[in-house]
Amino acid sequence: MSAPSSLRPSTGVRSLPSTGPGTTSRSPHRTKATARILTPAALAVASLYFLFPLYWLLIASTKDTGDLFGSSGLSLQNPQLLENLGRVLTRDGGIYLRWALNSLLYSGVGALGATLMSIAAGYCLAKFAFRGREMVFNIVLAGVMIPGTALALPLFLFMSQLGLVNTLWAVLIPSLVSPFGVYLGRIYATAAVPDTLLEAARLDGAGEFRIFAGLVLRLMAPAAVTVFLFQFVGIWNNYFLPLVMLSDQNLYPITLGLVSWQSVADRHPELYQLTVGGALLSVVPIMIAIVSLQRFWRAGLTEGSVKG
Repeated sequence: MSAPSSLRPSTGVRSLPSTGPGTTSRSPHRTKATARILTPAALAVASLYFLFPLYWLLIASTKDTGDLFGSSGLSLQNPQLLENLGRVLTRDGGIYLRWALNSLLYSGVGALGATLMSIAAGYCLAKFAFRGREMVFNIVLAGVMIPGTALALPLFLFMSQLGLVNTLWAVLIPSLVSPFGVYLGRIYATAAVPDTLLEAARLDGAGEFRIFAGLVLRLMAPAAVTVFLFQFVGIWNNYFLPLVMLSDQNLYPITLGLVSWQSVADRHPELYQLTVGGALLSVVPIMIAIVSLQRFWRAGLTEGSVKG
């Protein structure tokens, strides 16, 4: 008769779980090493994917019209970048420079105005309680879901009644509205602007406008930069709204101007090369804006990491 298991002497040896034929064990160090290899590799592939069109555009901008269609798109062939860009800037009396200034006006003024209004609206929706606040926010969310092309015809009819079609205002006024900016402004204001700080400023005698201009805008700088860049890039690349609103070539942005060149390139083949060179120049302002404003993102992340 065997003794109960509780009365058996302990041998001090703990049995290890057996590994069957279907189970495998992987070292944590091996998993981390694999992650350190796969992550940079995946990022490198993604970078190449996104940079390849820019590389092709740069190479294509160095060729003349014959080499543009008669040579490989990935190799240099008699490069003449400066000559091509010079022809772009001097074509039709320098109309490209006029298009570039129009694009800067539409994008700069539209993005700045949309940023200020979006941050102000988001701050009010986050920090002020009033009747119908949630209804207003739900309407803003609905505006985020509506594509801009669906609003082009109603906007045209509205601008036509105001007599603003074929003017700068026909593109500027719609560019001042950013439902996504309002949504982001409310979310960020809720998390980044403490109520205690606002109450302390009010106790010190600061008015609401001074609090917003001197305190809230600084706290919401990362969100403001995000809204500005999204709106700037969206307006800069917008094609359908200027197409509907504008008929004067002197009011065209770059996107519409390049399409007008391409539309007659069958009769004037040199316009193919001018369109490619103009597209290369059109990405420079966007790159400058992103590089110069990304420091505000880093500052926001650093500020959030040291708060305790």
